[in-house]
Amino acid sequence: MKVSRSAYYAWLKRPAKIITVKQLNLYRLAKRFFERSRNSLGYRELGKKLRREGFNVSDYGVQKLMATLGLVVTQRVAYKVTTKRKHSDAVADNLLNQNFNPVAPNQVWAGDVTYLRTGEGWVYLAIVMDLYSRRIVGWHIDKRMTADLESKSMMKAYNLRQPPKGLVFHSDRGSQYTSKHYRKLLAKYGIRASMGDVGACWDNAVVERFFGSLKHDWLLKVPQPNREHMRNDVTAYMRYYNLERLHTANGDLSPVDYEQSSLRKVS
Repeated sequence: MKVSRSAYYAWLKRPAKIITVKQLNLYRLAKRFFERSRNSLGYRELGKKLRREGFNVSDYGVQKLMATLGLVVTQRVAYKVTTKRKHSDAVADNLLNQNFNPVAPNQVWAGDVTYLRTGEGWVYLAIVMDLYSRRIVGWHIDKRMTADLESKSMMKAYNLRQPPKGLVFHSDRGSQYTSKHYRKLLAKYGIRASMGDVGACWDNAVVERFFGSLKHDWLLKVPQPNREHMRNDVTAYMRYYNLERLHTANGDLSPVDYEQSSLRKVS
């Protein structure tokens, strides 16, 4: 091990560093939270989780803790455009204008499609997010990217939430969202369509951030040998995201906790 005799005996005489039970529990919990996020929690988000568990740690203290435990976050990669509109299809007005903070659930939803690579080939994921809590209320995954993909994710969201008529659904101008099939589905549900400008990813920034987290904080951390494995892993992330992942926009609550706390305030 390339250690000199004198260094070895000096190490033997050095008193062992003793840590308290509380500090040991802090180490264990920090590692558990970090591993649960697939090595994606930064020091700010990890600190929030630890403070919720009763540990009085500063952001600087969490940085030192992460360095001590060797917890290193993997960086994300850039946004890429995935769909293009057919020029013969109709385009809805942009009703949001980058206002992503409705005052109640089921007022504004947003959605998009992304592609996911497996050892068997590509799969495509469509989601519907309630912008009030950032909760994913509907999603569908398939090996083909058609209007049926988005339709099924919207059907799941509608059946789960039963929103009132007049809800706004915001998306990009991809061909699936501008198709007659999809427009008929929104009309049937009494949902108003809203669409961002061409190539402006910031017009649907909240959804794009979700896809970034899904891919680079979760899916790309493990091999994805086939479509079935990818489907199961996406399901696991949806559960983690909705139930555990903290959001600054939610006052550092998960989407589900934020909705429940809002209901308690109303009652």
